[in-house]
Amino acid sequence: MKLFNLRHDSSKKLMIHAVLISYTLIALFPIWVVIINSFKSRKAIFNDPLALPTADTFTLIGFEEVLLRSEFGLFFSNSMIVTMISIFCVLLFGAMIAWALTEYKFPGNLAISVIVAMGIMIPIRLGTIGILELMSSLNLVNTLTSLVLVYIAQGLPLAVYILSEFIKQVPKELKEAARCDGVGEIKIFFTIIVPLIRPSIATVAVFTMIPIWNDLWFPLILAPSDGNQTITLGVQQFIGQYVTDWNSVLASLTLAIVPVLILYLVFSRQLIRGLTSGAVK
Repeated sequence: MKLFNLRHDSSKKLMIHAVLISYTLIALFPIWVVIINSFKSRKAIFNDPLALPTADTFTLIGFEEVLLRSEFGLFFSNSMIVTMISIFCVLLFGAMIAWALTEYKFPGNLAISVIVAMGIMIPIRLGTIGILELMSSLNLVNTLTSLVLVYIAQGLPLAVYILSEFIKQVPKELKEAARCDGVGEIKIFFTIIVPLIRPSIATVAVFTMIPIWNDLWFPLILAPSDGNQTITLGVQQFIGQYVTDWNSVLASLTLAIVPVLILYLVFSRQLIRGLTSGAVK
């Protein structure tokens, strides 16, 4: 009986790993195709898009066009500025709001929680016209500030929801002991709460960065001018009505993938801990 159970458990684990590996390969396949074709000539891309670059098909012309003959550096820096400021504000304000909602009872606590839940359920793009009118009245159209404000509003609801669940798991004894020692609420938050919820902060950072970095909708509407274009909007200059420079498009997409990979490598351990802890909760 024990042998049967062991075999059953082994086969079950094997099936789970097979499904996960298959899903991983499917998810990574488009990225792999983009990367290998960014190092190939235009003719080779269309002849065999799944083939690896060879001595005859290998070329860096796409990267040369992107880095030397376009404003890719400006697009990249705009995306980095918008993304980093948005992530910082979402994490800071999200953690503060989550701490206030879970730790203190005050009039309006329930109302704020409902608003946060509505922010998760209702896509922010439904309010595009209202957002555009608001930014226009504030003279923020064609500025990076407008993008930062929109992305903060977009990322806060999910951040508050995730961080609240983790803050609830912090033992009350730690907070009460700190209060008995005369530690202020702000210091408790930054020295006790924040270090204990680092896995969830890493999870929120990754989940916040990816939609911001890949977004084309709001940059196209709020900041389409040449000096404020983000990387996703800047790539569109290589796509013409009749002719598309696929070498440059694929090269720019390959370069755009790099920050996301770096973020994952930096926060991978914390991210995995946050995801597994969230699954248990």
